[in-house]
Amino acid sequence: MSAEVCVADVESCAEGRTETGAGARLLALGRAELTLLGRNKTALYMTLIMPIAMAFAMKSALAGMDLSGMGLSLGTALLPATLGYVLLFGVYSNMTGAYVARREELVLKRLRTGELRDLEILAGTALPSAVVGLVQCVLLVALGSVALDVEPPDAPHLLIAGVLIGMVVVVAFAAVSSALARTAETAQLVVLPMMMLSLAGSGMVVPLDVMPDRVAAVLELLPLSAAMELIRAGWSGGADAGDTLKQLVVGLVWAGLAVFAVRRWFRWEPRR
Repeated sequence: MSAEVCVADVESCAEGRTETGAGARLLALGRAELTLLGRNKTALYMTLIMPIAMAFAMKSALAGMDLSGMGLSLGTALLPATLGYVLLFGVYSNMTGAYVARREELVLKRLRTGELRDLEILAGTALPSAVVGLVQCVLLVALGSVALDVEPPDAPHLLIAGVLIGMVVVVAFAAVSSALARTAETAQLVVLPMMMLSLAGSGMVVPLDVMPDRVAAVLELLPLSAAMELIRAGWSGGADAGDTLKQLVVGLVWAGLAVFAVRRWFRWEPRR
């Protein structure tokens, strides 16, 4: 099923705003995007397989570190990182390509001429990847805790806050990043700087606790660092209230900046 066929269903559902409502229009677009996601083998691989593959690759690297001296175990270091991989590979990378593909196929332009609002179009396009990502996070927390013999999170509210803030950041950054790509193929190159920076500096591959204090203080300000610290604090019970508040503020600031950037620079017209 092509994007043109799927968007026809959305347009028919959105013929009257008073008849369907915003929720129905959002769900219609989400169902169309879910159909396209299911037919895209590359996107499915990035969503379902890549985070798990990265976790297995990271396991051997963490096994050689002295994690106990920093109050960490293999599980409490690996599980938060795996959730970060879901955000990066399952949501950010896929959503950037999806926004570019829909733009170049004129799907976004067609939807914009109908009853759908701009926010509904952006949110509906992101809905399947975001929901799949959240389901993956729940399953990884439940099954990963059993597989790695890790106690349930001591502060689940921090874990949830970190995942939700991270989800908003990666979806918004995906929309912004799509403005830099001319085609869906080049979108895979556009996402590399954000992915490499987050993998290396946001505490996914190497927890910030093992880095020198001055380096960690700088890296804590990266877009996904606050979300990752909150996710990790979910298992440790959190640091003092001041550090938790700082992480929440930094995460919300990045989310706000990313949303502002979407409103300012997102492209609805194809790049020729």
